[in-house]
Formats: sequence, C-alpha cells, structure tokens
Amino acid sequence: MQAPVNLGDVLAAGRRSFSFELFPPKTDAGEQILWQTLREIEALKPTFVSVTYGAGGSTQDRTLRLTGEIARETTLPPVAHLTCVGASEEELREVIGAYEAEGVRTILALRGDPPTGLGTAWEPHPGGLVHATELVELIRSLGTFSIGVAAFPEGHPESPSLEHDARILAAKQRAGAGFAITQLFFQVEDYVRMVDMAAAEGCTMPIIPGIMPVTDVSQIERFAALSGAVFPTELAERFRSVADDAEAVLALGVEVAASMCQKLLDAGAPGLHFYTLNRSRSTIEVYQALGLGATTG
Repeated sequence: MQAPVNLGDVLAAGRRSFSFELFPPKTDAGEQILWQTLREIEALKPTFVSVTYGAGGSTQDRTLRLTGEIARETTLPPVAHLTCVGASEEELREVIGAYEAEGVRTILALRGDPPTGLGTAWEPHPGGLVHATELVELIRSLGTFSIGVAAFPEGHPESPSLEHDARILAAKQRAGAGFAITQLFFQVEDYVRMVDMAAAEGCTMPIIPGIMPVTDVSQIERFAALSGAVFPTELAERFRSVADDAEAVLALGVEVAASMCQKLLDAGAPGLHFYTLNRSRSTIEVYQALGLGATTG
C-alpha cells in the first residue's frame, strides 16, 4: 500500500502539487477505461489523484472502494472527496472513519451541489451539516487529516459577491483547511484576483488552480455552466472554428491549457489540478508540454 500522503505537508514544504481528478465509473467498461487512465497517470508520478463523491452520496460506495483500491494497488496517493449532501452527521462520521481505515489522510471537504440541480435551493439533510466549514470542523475533530476545500475564481453560483467568497475561504482556513482547489476556469486573471482577495481576508493557505483541457466544445460549455464559470466568447469561437475536426479540437485544447498553466505557475500558483473526466490523453499532453512528466508510451 502506498504510504498515506498529507498534502498539507507537501505544500507547506514549498513543493508544487501536480494532481489529477477522477470519478467513480458506473459500468464495467467505464472501470476498464479508468484503470487504464490510472496506469498512464501513475507513470507521471503526480502528487496525488482525487476521487469525486456524487450528489447525495450517490457514488459513496464506489468512491470508497476505488479510493481503497488506488491506495492498495498503485503508487498513487489518493485524496477523497466528501460532501454534506444527503447525509446526517453520524453518516459523515462513518464515511470519514472508512476513509481513515483505507489509509486516506487527505480529504477534500465540500458542501456539494443541491441534489435537485444547480439553481435550486440548498436543503440540508435532517441532522446533517449546512456549510463546508462545518464539515471541515468535523473532519478535523476526527483525526489528523489534511483537509482541502473548494475555491471559486469567478464566484460561487450562490454567492452575493466575490468579497463574500473571499471571507468564506478565510473562514474555511480558520476551521482547519490547509489548502484549496479551484473549480475550473479559463482566465488567469480571475484566479489571481481571487487569491489576492482571499489574502486580504487573511487566507494564506495554498490555492491550487483546477484545469480542464477542452476536448469537446459543447461538453466544456455544460461543465462551465454547472460550475458557474464563463467560457469566454473569443475562446469559444477558436474552438468552434475547428469543431468538425476532433484531433484539431484536442490539439487546440492542449495548447490553450498548457499556455494557461504556464501563466498560472509564473503567477505563483502552488501547483495544478487536472480534471481528467477519466481520460488521460489531453491532460498528459499538457503535463508533458510543461516539461513536468515523461512519456507514457
């Protein structure tokens, strides 16, 4: 089993974190693709891979199983997601205990989206938690976990202002969070502004930018809408001009993402977190374009 990673320690030591995000597949075929992706990512020796957690705990069992298998069967340190959605505090305690039993030492604590969909009212589970800050406090009380949280370069969809987001991020740090990972975004200046505003509120923890290379224009627009991000018109037009050529879209996606990543690193970002959608090609090509990894063959 891979020795547990404490991401807080990695970042506190001043080392950059390079990571990949996966989600539990729903079919056997999807699981085969996932494991192929994992083996290709493993060759890059990333800091960690994170495993998502479905709304209402809909992928809870798969997330726990996959996290454990990654810990036991690969050299990849897993970071587990956990949300407040659809669970009582006691149920959350049980999941946290299950992660600890699997050797997971880093948890990404998220409130989660309303299970009825973005734009609908958030309703906490009876006996559950209301805010991610409360989940951070709960995790902190149950062990020596490194705790991460979400950050929103363009603002949380429900937030009244960017200033409010900055105050919330600082509150998450005071509650026990040691780092943040952003939702996907497309403009470096949004990330820089968010970091500066959070710092003004006393937030000093590392904030890792989340990157999703474009491989499908309509798909990226859906993901952007779900996360509250804006897919810039000029960038969308560049992709639409080659939309009929899948290879051209992929190549442009790698070019755009690599350029954005380099600017983020130059601006002082403490690392990069790639949203893979369980496919490795684009993210690996971006990784290699930045000179961060060897070829996977």
